[in-house]
Amino acid sequence: MADMPADSRSLRFTKGHGTENDFVVLADLDARLDLDADLTRRLADRHAGIGGDGVIRVVPTASADEESVRALADRAPWFMDYRNADGSVAEMCGNGTRVFATFLRREGIETADEFQIATRAGLKGIRFEGDLVATNMGRWRLVDEDRARADGFDSLVHVTGHSDPWSALSVDMSNPHTVVALPEGVDLDALDLLHAPVVRPVPPHGTNVELVRILGPAHIAMRVHERGVGETRSCGTGVCAAALATSFWAGDPEPTRDWTVDVPGGRLRVRALPGHEVELAGPAALVADGEVDLSTL
Repeated sequence: MADMPADSRSLRFTKGHGTENDFVVLADLDARLDLDADLTRRLADRHAGIGGDGVIRVVPTASADEESVRALADRAPWFMDYRNADGSVAEMCGNGTRVFATFLRREGIETADEFQIATRAGLKGIRFEGDLVATNMGRWRLVDEDRARADGFDSLVHVTGHSDPWSALSVDMSNPHTVVALPEGVDLDALDLLHAPVVRPVPPHGTNVELVRILGPAHIAMRVHERGVGETRSCGTGVCAAALATSFWAGDPEPTRDWTVDVPGGRLRVRALPGHEVELAGPAALVADGEVDLSTL
């Protein structure tokens, strides 16, 4: 069990990833760990810490800090307390839900093929499907639907190395996303995402930015710059946002088919669900367990 040992100078952890979107997982089953921004940054540091795109704390829902999360305890006993690598608190993480659920199953905390977990973005339904884990990501919406339907976009994105901004569409997945369909002639693999793309108008709470290349019917490739992290190998909510935005541009505002999305870390499936909800399915892996000496971070 990857929880806190008696020696508070050290901390047990599990390292996992979903299509190479990687996380440090901490089992805090007694809700004793104070996971603040500084500790999160130190754990996620790829040079001096364990390294990861974020940190996931496994904690009883009834012990969550937020009253809105605690209210979910009767339907989902475990809360995915997710923090970005920079220490900022995040609503949820799509790839992280699969890693979280896989950890619960490995540890025998959850044994069913289907169950719910609690996040700051509400309940998320989990279903194990062979080698894949599917997450009901909940409802999605276009941020400025009137403008999107009139113009096909609602914002502009400027990427380093390109003088002209590109039109983009904002999608709310309970966290913010800005999706760009790349113009012909722009090489997705060659884009400079070391620097955060500049989005206008500036989103009030920041945004993840997805750059998309259409490969074929219901098939796209994507790279993403995540707020609070930088470029990652995959982003679950971003994959959903990218598929939904591309479907909208294709004239299907109510998606009815599965989408295949290729990211640098692998391949994911996006499936539209009734009620304007969406499901994400893909692999998850737990690759290591260990113990870190906190005094060395």
